[in-house]
Amino acid sequence: MQLTIDIVDAFTSRQFGGNAAAVIELDAWLSDEVLLAIAAQNNLSETAYLRKRDKGVYDIRWFSPITEIDFCGHATLAASFTVFERQPSLSKLVLKTTAVGDFTIERQPNGDIVMDFPGRPPEEVRDVPPSLLSGLSIQPDAVLRSPQAYFAIYSDEQQVRALQTNSDELKRLAPYDVVATAPGTDYDFVSRYFWPANGGDEDPVTGSIHTGLAPYWAGRLGKTHLIAYQASHRGGELTCDVKGDRVQITGRCVLYSRGTVFLS
Repeated sequence: MQLTIDIVDAFTSRQFGGNAAAVIELDAWLSDEVLLAIAAQNNLSETAYLRKRDKGVYDIRWFSPITEIDFCGHATLAASFTVFERQPSLSKLVLKTTAVGDFTIERQPNGDIVMDFPGRPPEEVRDVPPSLLSGLSIQPDAVLRSPQAYFAIYSDEQQVRALQTNSDELKRLAPYDVVATAPGTDYDFVSRYFWPANGGDEDPVTGSIHTGLAPYWAGRLGKTHLIAYQASHRGGELTCDVKGDRVQITGRCVLYSRGTVFLS
């Protein structure tokens, strides 16, 4: 069996920026073991698998190198980009998921891709896990939690940039990951994302967590249109629009490579 694989840099307009994802379209699902093995071999934050249901309608699943992921924003962006590139007549997609419902994806005339996601704002945490505090080199001002991650809230962007982590401690928070965030200087807010329990030490750009970050900062800053920056070594820009209980996240992609996976 031969499968076409695209490697796409997501949430960036320049090659080698943003977050790289692999995208593979399947006629039928392979076993979970094979899907995970391919993702592990790819060794990227995520590999997105698409299965076409109808024109413009696809099932989507995401795998990190170590497990299946319930929700991934940058690989959704990469997968949508791939479909739009191969089918230029399309300007709208519906991606169907098991864990977080269906997404509507639209390509704008300027090349921007707008993803409409359910908002997943964080809530206050009564008992902060000791492993969270021992896993962060700078103690946060506040801690919240969404269905995806603990939110370590800081008052200064430089604290987020300077933060160091102990992955062994943060692994103890499984199944939750950790996002550190603060108001930005050149952006409305900045963040970094750590997920040793589910993928790796630090994720370059994490679209999914902005479904929680955007509502949080919208409430803090009193605005619903926000420009965000994920301050990883690759870096990535995201435009977020909070619309009721939905969050629209806009980004761009750059194709890095296209190749073939040979399965025996």
